[in-house]
Amino acid sequence: MSLPLGFTSPTPTALPLYVLDHTEFADWCAQQPAAVVAWAQAQRFSAAAGSVLLLPGEQGLAGAVLGVGERGDAYAYAHGPFALPVGTTWTLASPLSDSEQATLALGWGLGSYRFARYRKPLRVPAELALTPSAETAALIQACLRVRDWVNTPTEDMGPEQLETAARELAQAHGARFEAIVGDALLAQNFPTIHAVGRASHRAPRLLELNWGDPAHPRLVLVGKGVCFDTGGLDLKPADGMRNMKKDMGGAAHALALAGLVMAQQLPVRLTLLIPAVENAVGPNAFRPGEVITTRSGATVEVDNTDAEGRLVLCDALSYAGEQPADLILDFATLTGAARVALGPDLPALFANDDALAQAWIDAGERTRDPVWRMPLWRPYLRYLTSHVADLANAGSRMAGAVTAALYLERFVPANQAWAHLDVYAWNDGERAGRPTGGEALALRSAYAMLKARYPN
Repeated sequence: MSLPLGFTSPTPTALPLYVLDHTEFADWCAQQPAAVVAWAQAQRFSAAAGSVLLLPGEQGLAGAVLGVGERGDAYAYAHGPFALPVGTTWTLASPLSDSEQATLALGWGLGSYRFARYRKPLRVPAELALTPSAETAALIQACLRVRDWVNTPTEDMGPEQLETAARELAQAHGARFEAIVGDALLAQNFPTIHAVGRASHRAPRLLELNWGDPAHPRLVLVGKGVCFDTGGLDLKPADGMRNMKKDMGGAAHALALAGLVMAQQLPVRLTLLIPAVENAVGPNAFRPGEVITTRSGATVEVDNTDAEGRLVLCDALSYAGEQPADLILDFATLTGAARVALGPDLPALFANDDALAQAWIDAGERTRDPVWRMPLWRPYLRYLTSHVADLANAGSRMAGAVTAALYLERFVPANQAWAHLDVYAWNDGERAGRPTGGEALALRSAYAMLKARYPN
C-alpha cells in the first residue's frame, strides 16, 4: 500500500525534527550550542503546544523543533505538516516509543489533509520520513474517507454515488453487495426509505454489504445516508440547509468503519446497511400527517418531514434485527438537539446496554476520540404520541436527541445489544489537523471498541 499523504521514504537529505513538549525543552537547550539557545530565546520559543521553531545552519535550514501538548492526543502533532516549510523532508531526531510514534503518525496524516477534489490546495504538506504501521495507515485512510465523502457536494455524492463508494469497498475486500433501488423498496417492504426519497430525481435505495465467516459473531453497522436534506415540505431555512450535503455523515462513518473492520480482518460476520436517499421537495413528496406502515408493521404518523433520518433508519434497523446479531451500531447526523447539548466535538451516544456504552466511552478515552453518553429516558416516549398511528416521528421540541433515539429503539428487537451515535460529522472552524468541513468523530474509538470486543 502506498504511503499516506504527508509521508515519504527515508532519504539522506531529510532534516532532523525534534518533537518536544515544554517540560523537555530546557533539557534539550542544555545540549545545544549557545547560538541555538539564543535563537530560541530571541523568538520567545518554549516548545508550547502547536508551535514550531526552525533552526538555522550554515547551509540554511538545519532542522526544527515541533512543540507538542498532550502526547497521547494525535492532534498534538497535527500542526506539523503545514507549520513546517513546504518541500522539505523531515526525520525524527530521536526515537519514540511504538505507541507514541503511532500517535504522531496518525496526527501527521490527519494534519496533512486538504479537500482537493475541486481546487488545488495552496500548498502541499511537509513530508515526514516515516512509514506508519498498516493499522495506523488504515485509520488515517478511514478518517480521510469520511472527510472526502462528507465534503463532496450532493451532485457528486448522491444516492447512486454513495452506492458506488460502497460497491467499490465491497469489491476491494471480497464482500457481497446488493442495492435495492426505487420501487423495488416497496416490493421488498422498505416503505419508509421509499417514502423519504421518492420525490428526488435520484431513486432512493438500500445498500447492503456482507462479509466474513458465518461462524463469527454478527456485527451490523447502519448509517444514515441522507445525501441532501431540504427538510422536505417542512422546508429548512436557507442557513439550515446550507451544509446539508453532510447529512450522509452517518453513512460515511459506517462505511469507513466497515472498511476498517475488513482491512484489519476482525473476526466478525459483518453486515453494513445504508439507506441512501435525498429528502427533496416535489409533487410526490411525503407530507406532514401521512401515516406510513413501516417494515416492522408499526404505523408512524409524519409529524415533521424534516425528521426524515429516523424514518429511513427505522426500516434499516428492523431489517438488521431480523437475524440474530451480537451487536448493532448505527451512526447518524440525526438531531440539532445533540449539538445544542454537547457541541460539535462530542457525539451523543445512546445505548441499551451499559457494558457496551462503557466500552465505547473507555475506548474514546484511550484514543482521545470521545463520546458522551445520553439517556434513553423512556418516559419521554410521550413526546412521540400520535392519535392516529402507533407513534409519531417527532413532536415536542423537548429532549430532541433523546426522543429521536427512543424512536430508533422502538425498531430494535428486545434484548438486542444496540448503540446509536448522533454525530455532527463536521468542523465549523479551522484547527490544526481539523480543517473546516467534514470530520470523522468517534470513528477511531468505535474501531478500538470493536477491536477489543472481537480480538484477532
